[in-house]
Parts: sequence; structure tokens; C-alpha cells
Amino acid sequence: MTSPPGGNDDDGSAAEPERLVCARCRTSAEAPQLTWTSSVEHGARRDFCESCSRENLRSIEGRRDSDWW
Repeated sequence: MTSPPGGNDDDGSAAEPERLVCARCRTSAEAPQLTWTSSVEHGARRDFCESCSRENLRSIEGRRDSDWW
């Protein structure tokens, strides 16, 4: 995408870092977290912390919705 002549893409404000919130236990962390798992269920993105991901690894690998586990 290009900017109009004389314009710039920076609106002058610093971008806030994205926060991840675990869909299961509600733990939060600054993104990106390499040990977290992301899933798209029913069209919505859901993030899971390392602990919840480890506890439910078999269900995740079996592609079961998080509502099941």
C-alpha cells in the first residue's frame, strides 16, 4: 500500500503492544509468546497459554474444539 504524495503512514502515536489472554484460564501476556498456542474456532481466534496448551495437548492435536476439553 502506498501513501499519498507528501503523506506518511505514521500518525505520530506509538503502537501499543498486543496483549494475549488465555481463552481457558484468562492469564495474560504481551504478544508474541512463542510457547502459546493459537486456534481459530467458529471463526474466532483463541489463544492458550503454555500451561493450558500442555495440559490439553492431545485434544489440540486431535483438532477438538476447546469447548470439548
